[in-house]
Amino acid sequence: MGKLVVLMITALVDMVGLLAVIPLLPFYATKFGADGFLVGLLISSFSIAQLVSAPMWGRISDRYGRRPALLAGLSASAIAYIVFGFANSLWLLFLSRLVQGAGGGTVGVVQAYVADATRPEDRAKALGWLSAATNVGVTIGPVIGSWTHHWGDAAPGLFAAALCVLNIGFAFRFLSESHTETARATGAKVTRSREAVLRILTHSGEPASRLIWIYAVAMCAFQGMTAILALFLARRFGVTENNVGLFFAYVGGISVVTRAFILGWLVDRLGEARLSRLGLVLLALGLATIPLCHRIPTLALAVALVPLGTAFTFPCVTGLLSQVIAKHERGLYMGVQQTYGGAARVLGPVWAGFAWDRLGVGVPFWTGAALVASTLLLGVGMEHFTRPAPEAIPGD
Repeated sequence: MGKLVVLMITALVDMVGLLAVIPLLPFYATKFGADGFLVGLLISSFSIAQLVSAPMWGRISDRYGRRPALLAGLSASAIAYIVFGFANSLWLLFLSRLVQGAGGGTVGVVQAYVADATRPEDRAKALGWLSAATNVGVTIGPVIGSWTHHWGDAAPGLFAAALCVLNIGFAFRFLSESHTETARATGAKVTRSREAVLRILTHSGEPASRLIWIYAVAMCAFQGMTAILALFLARRFGVTENNVGLFFAYVGGISVVTRAFILGWLVDRLGEARLSRLGLVLLALGLATIPLCHRIPTLALAVALVPLGTAFTFPCVTGLLSQVIAKHERGLYMGVQQTYGGAARVLGPVWAGFAWDRLGVGVPFWTGAALVASTLLLGVGMEHFTRPAPEAIPGD
């Protein structure tokens, strides 16, 4: 079985377990006396743990291999789900989220896995297929979580843990190591995690730094929009809890179809650098026009630009990043990208909520659009930094 197919299945199953639990968190937390602020902090604690742990997992995968790092991360998730299932206090819910976020820091390892197993020109489309698989998990997970909850409060967590254990067994059996030339085997020096994170700030003009900034800023704007989209729909169009899921399913469906069937075709014709810039333009236009819409048909067109933009931007930027960094530090910098992306996932919703409350309905969208548009300059000329010669791929 090909490495990419195994990774897609592993990522899909992992996301099903994760999303089976996340929608239930606010209900469990309020049962233990949490207010809105603590619920928000509980949700964000996953990203905080992820952004701290991501470079560490990447560095471990560069030194010892992708497979053991990924299996360790999945094991951490299984433990977190068990804690969630039996949690009888708010602090145990926080513990489960922190442990799960630490295990979730292996997202960069998975991306490095894809980069190891594919040629440079195929990485963006492969990453698109991987993210399409995770988006399917996002769609299925909440339904399964609600269904298993009929058997008691512990059932969703225990189901997610069992699913994770099966996933570990599947990955252990079918997923072979992709990073055969590890730093430990070759004696190559791997930059320390802290140094790599700081280098993005101190050497912001380098190709890797520019790409990570593009990723983080676009993620910040996208997550900010996601945080207040339901509020906007409720105020402007009278959407309620009973039908808001249709709008998010619409966005998710466009994202899955684009990443699975359109992204690869456009990468072959435009290349990752040009397509990432097109994605930024579409994302900025979508964010800028959503608050201008007063009818459902125009809203549908504006909202559609957002998943199109992210589908073209994120896989292409990550694919380009894999080409401008040394192979023995690929996992590290994929992890650093997730660190900055994790910070963006925290800051974006905080700013969007503040701007919604204090500055006006359109401000969160328009500031996000301005930020995304500003990153276009960072992507100019990125074609010159990618490696023209194809890399050999280890046999499956």
